[in-house]
Order: sequence, then C-alpha cells, then structure tokens
Amino acid sequence: MIIGAPTEHPDPDATALHVGYRDKVLAVEPGGNEPIPLAARHGRPRGLFWTWTAPNLEFATIFVGIISVLYFGLSFWQAVAAMALGNLLGAIAHFLLSAEGPLHGVPQMVLGRLAFGYRGNILPATFMAVMCGVGWFATNSVSGAFALSTLFGLTPLTALVVIVVLQTAFAFFGHNLVQRFERLAAPVLAIVFVIGAVIIFSKSDVAAPAADGGFSLGGFLLTVGAAFGYTAGWTPYAADYTRYLPPTVSKVQTGLFASAGLFASCTFLMVVGAASVTIGDPVSENPTEAFTANLPSAIADVTLLAIAVGAVAANAINVYSGAMAFVTMGFTLPVGLQRALVTVFFGVVGFAVAWWALADAAASYEAFLLLVAYWIGPWLGVVFADRLLRRDPPPLTLLYDTGYRNRGGVVAFVIALAGSLLLFCNQEKFVGFVVRAVPELGDIGAFVGFVVAFVGYLILARDRVARSQQMYR
Repeated sequence: MIIGAPTEHPDPDATALHVGYRDKVLAVEPGGNEPIPLAARHGRPRGLFWTWTAPNLEFATIFVGIISVLYFGLSFWQAVAAMALGNLLGAIAHFLLSAEGPLHGVPQMVLGRLAFGYRGNILPATFMAVMCGVGWFATNSVSGAFALSTLFGLTPLTALVVIVVLQTAFAFFGHNLVQRFERLAAPVLAIVFVIGAVIIFSKSDVAAPAADGGFSLGGFLLTVGAAFGYTAGWTPYAADYTRYLPPTVSKVQTGLFASAGLFASCTFLMVVGAASVTIGDPVSENPTEAFTANLPSAIADVTLLAIAVGAVAANAINVYSGAMAFVTMGFTLPVGLQRALVTVFFGVVGFAVAWWALADAAASYEAFLLLVAYWIGPWLGVVFADRLLRRDPPPLTLLYDTGYRNRGGVVAFVIALAGSLLLFCNQEKFVGFVVRAVPELGDIGAFVGFVVAFVGYLILARDRVARSQQMYR
C-alpha cells in the first residue's frame, strides 16, 4: 500500500543526463534532488577527506579560536579542550549522516523527509537554505574579501565581488567540479597554514592564564557551542557529497574519511586562532589583517591568499548545498538546470548579505555561529531519532511521495527549537530565561534542543514511523 503518488520519482531523461555527467568535471551538473542512478555512481570514500578538509582551511575557522580567548575569556588550553569537544560532537554527527549517502543516492534534505514528511521537511530545508546557503556564504565571503583587500589594497566591496563571482561559478557547475577543486586546494592550503601555524606558535604564550585568572564555565560552554555550531553546520550537507558513491562502498570508510577531514581541519585552525590571541592585542580592526600581522610579510601575503582561496572552497560547498535544499522544497524549474539556476540566485542574495555584514564582521560572525547551532541541534535530534526507530532502509517511493506526512517530526523540532531559544539562548540581543538566572550555563541551547527533539520524536512519531515501514514494504 502506498499513500499518495511520487511526483519526483526518477525518469529516463534524468537518468540519461546523470549518466552523461558521470566522468565530466567542466560540465554543469544536471537536475536537482532526484536519486543518482547506479550507472552514474563513481568515486571512492577516501576523496571525502579532502572534500571536508579544504572548506575549513579558511579564516572563519581561525576566528572561532580567536573569539574563544578574546571574547569568551578562556586560556589557550581551556579553549583547546572546549573546541575539541564541540568539534568531536559535530564530527560524530557528520560521520553518521555521510555514511548513509551511498545507500540512498539522494541529497541530505531529501532524506530529511523521513522524519518530517514531504511538506513538513520544507521547514528545515528553509532553515538550511537561508542560514547555511546564504548565511554561511555571506560569512565566509566577508573573510575572503578582507583577505584580498589587505593583500592587494582593494576596497572591501571590490574584493567581495571577486570572491562571490569565483565561488558561485564553482557551485554553478556542480558536484564534480566542486569535489575536484576541494581535492586540489586542500593540500596547498594545508601547507600554507602549517607554515603559518609554526610561526604563530613560536611567538605565542600558550601558558598565559585566562582573562579572569581562573576557569569560566560559561565561557567554556559558549566555546563548545560555537565550535559545535561551526562543525555541525556542515551536517545538513553530508549526504550531498556521498550520494554519488557506489552503494557497495564501506559505510565505515565513507563516514570516517568525511568526519576525519572535518575534525582535523577545524580543530587545527581553531587552535591556531586561539594561539594567535596570546601573542598580543589585535593591531587592526580588519580581523584577517590582525591575524597575519603576526607573520613575516612574505608568509603573511601567502596566508592572505590562502584565506581567500579557503573562503572560495567553503562557499562552493555552501551555495551548492543551499541551492540543493531550496530545490528540495518542491519548486518546479527546468530539469537540466534547476540546481544551477538556484545557485546563481543564492550567490546574488549571499553577496547582498555579505555587503551588509562588512561593517561589523566580528560581531556578526559570533552571533551567527550560535544561531546556526540553535536549529542544527533540534534537527539532528529529530533525524537521529527517526533513524533509531527505522529498522529497514526506506524505499525511494517514500522519499518522493507528496502524500507522506510525519507531523511528529515537525512538532518535536518546533518545540525543541522554541524552548531552547527561550530558555537557553545567550545572545547580545536576547538571553534565555534560564541563562539569566544561571549565567554559568553559557550557551547550551543547541544541546538542550537536541535532547528535547530526540525524546519528543520518539514519543510523538513512533507509531507513524511503524505504519510507514509497514505501508512501504
């Protein structure tokens, strides 16, 4: 028995387009969120290490370490522990979601329909498209623009235009070019940042005490939340970059290579950022210039260029997956170009947001990191609870059935999101009621949201999941 009719089920034309795209790099990826046919599957899991290393070798990652010491008041070693914990939690989630991509061959947000229903999934897909496809795009564009501005003496706006055009072009062509670019960029970026790290650590004072001379639980938890928000911010993209792999590849290797690249790159550069703050007070309001001022001029110039390239590497993925989420909402566009056309739209919108954020990049970034974590926590809670309840892999008909409903997922998500924000949010413009009473809690909204959503889904959706498993066998 099948409820409703699948309106996005793969058709012969879409299959032919994907098969023709299989081995091409400089070609526009066809289609949108339809399943990747077996004949078009290619690649090996180990390539995922570079896919998830390159986009984090950029200044936005460094800045997490900077704010942990400069704004949250931790010592270097306290910051290292907090960032490693937040990154580990995000990497574990990324492992689990990446491992599922080859089995189903569909984007991450299509898989989300299991937990939210076909229409209900529009809610988290909107969050991802706006906050990740536009928000992260703007955030990284700003850091790349500052790097180019410092290196070549361009105005920040001119540099921003250059960065946006480059990263939108990569995402426009799609999956194969994005993967190839990340693979080529990662080793080069790694070498540059390792050289910079050696110099930073030679000048740093990692034994310096925290700002107040002791240990701040609130600052520690804020840093855990910020690091988790950064690393887990990639989880809604996870299957987008594993869905082209053959279903016969090892799930463990798929998840391990993806999560290892993510954890290693994030932790490495966050630690470098924290060490840079112990050298002395910032010498410039331009955050990239302040960081590279600690390096010899030649190394500083190369590092600025690497920061700009890293921003492009990150945003090629951000705008690609943001566009994928948008297509998943059910909009009807030309089959061969729907994802590519939406990519251009997100590039334009992301540019506008980045232009606005240029005025106060540091404050905008700190707030944005925690905002991302607020919705990611409940979303992961619902998604993982759904996986726990399902014993058998779902058929494609369920993922593309417009009649499939799962209100329990939507309700659990909304309750967890609203409750965690109202009670545990810790932002400049709003502090949650519990945090007002207990400031030492820092910001644990994402983690509370995860637990509430996970438990709520198990209670609200257990029967619905069981019925859907029976109906689609």
